[in-house]
Amino acid sequence: MKNALKFSPLFLALAATIPPLAYADDETAKDGFFEGSSLKLHFRNYYMNHDIRSPKADDSKEWGQGVIGRFESGFTQGVVGFGLDAYGMLGLKLDGGGGTDGSSILPVSDGSGKAPTAFSSAGAALKMRAFDTELKAGDMFLTNPVIAGGETRMLPQTFRGVTLTNHSLDGWMFEGGQVSFEKPYNQSGMRRLTTMYGNLDGQSSKHMNWAGASWSGVPELTSNLYAAELQDIWNQYYYDLDYTYALTDSVSLNPGLHFYHTQDTGKALLGDIDNNTFSLHFAVAVAGHTVTAVYQRVNGNTPFDYIYQGDSVYLDNSQQYSDFNGPNERSWKLQYEYDFAGVGLAGLTSMISYSRGELDLTKVDPNSVGYGNWYNADGKHAKHWERDLTVKYVLQEGPAKDLGVALRWSANRGNEAYQAVDSNVDEYRVIIDYPLDVF
Repeated sequence: MKNALKFSPLFLALAATIPPLAYADDETAKDGFFEGSSLKLHFRNYYMNHDIRSPKADDSKEWGQGVIGRFESGFTQGVVGFGLDAYGMLGLKLDGGGGTDGSSILPVSDGSGKAPTAFSSAGAALKMRAFDTELKAGDMFLTNPVIAGGETRMLPQTFRGVTLTNHSLDGWMFEGGQVSFEKPYNQSGMRRLTTMYGNLDGQSSKHMNWAGASWSGVPELTSNLYAAELQDIWNQYYYDLDYTYALTDSVSLNPGLHFYHTQDTGKALLGDIDNNTFSLHFAVAVAGHTVTAVYQRVNGNTPFDYIYQGDSVYLDNSQQYSDFNGPNERSWKLQYEYDFAGVGLAGLTSMISYSRGELDLTKVDPNSVGYGNWYNADGKHAKHWERDLTVKYVLQEGPAKDLGVALRWSANRGNEAYQAVDSNVDEYRVIIDYPLDVF
C-alpha cells in the first residue's frame, strides 16, 4: 500500500523491548467514553520583542492572542477500549505589522511585513487501550527527549503519526512511535520534518521513529533512555539520570546528567554528523532558595541539532535565547531561583541566571551540506554570554484561579567571531496564561 507506515530496523528492534500486554485491575475499563472525558481551554496572550542589537538588522515585535481547546475522551467499556482525542487552536494578531513581523509568534508574512490577522488548526487522534497498553493514531501532542512539541510560543506544536505506550511494570513507562508531519507553532498546516539548525536546502525527512523507557522505581530518582531515527538524517540516542536527596525538610541536593549522541544515517541529507553532547547540573535548595551550577559541552564539529521548533533539547544550559549548542562549544551557567511562598506570597516565583560559552568554529567543515554556514576561519575563540530574568505570578484562588503572568527578559552578546553566526539580541516576553477546565 502506498501510504502504509514503514518502520526502520532500528525502531522495530527498540519497540521489541516494550513488555507484552499485562492485565490490570479493571483500571482500563472503569471510566467509560463519556464518563472519563474532559474538555480544557487555554487562553494565552503573548507579546515578544526581539530587539536585535547588531548593525543592519531589523527588530521583530509581535503580539497575539491564542486559544487552545483540548478534548480527551475516556475509553469504551470492555477488555479493549476505544477513545478519541481532539484539539482546535486559534491565533489572533493584535500587533505585528509595518515590517516588525518575524518574532515567531505569528505566521511568516508574504513579504508585505504584515502577518495574517488570524490562523487556526485542528486535529484528532483515535486511541485504543488494552490492559496497560495504549495505541494512538492521528494528530497529537508529544513530549519526550527526542521529539517534544514546542510549547514556548503562543500556540503549541503538534505532530501526526502513531504512538504506543505501556505501563506494565511498576515504576516503568515504555513508549515508541512514528511521526511523518508536524504543525509548527506559528503556522496552520502540517509539513514534513526538518531540523532546527541544519540547512536541508528545501528537502525534508519523511518520518521519525523512536522508542524509549522511563524509570522512577526509587523515590526521588528518575532515569530515561531513548533512541530515535530521523530518516536519512540522523540516529540519536539519549540518556539522563536525576536524583534529589533531602538533607532536611527544607534542604535538598539535586545532581543530574543529560547526554545525547547523534550520528548521520541513510542518505545523510545534512552531511556527516558525529556529535556527543552532555550537560551536568548540581542544585542546592534551601527554604525556597535554589542555586544551580551547570557545565555543558558539545563534542563534535556540528551543532547539537533537534526537530524544528521542538523542545527536544533536554540540556541544562538551553536558555531563553541560546541553547549553547554550537560546534565544539563548552559552556557553564549559574542560576538562582526564589519561591516567595516562604514570605507569604504563594504563586510568585523568580529566576535569574548567567551563562557563558566558547566555540571553536575553525573545525567546522566549510563544505558540510547542512552545517557549513557555521564555519569561520577566525572563529577559534568565538564567545558569547546570556543573562536571563523571569518573574511569574499565578493566582492561587478566587474566580481567576490559575491565571498566570510571566515577564521574561534575555540578553545575549557575543564577540566578533561569534557574531559571524549569530546576532547580539535583547528579547522581552510578556505571557498571560489562563487555563480553564470546562469539564
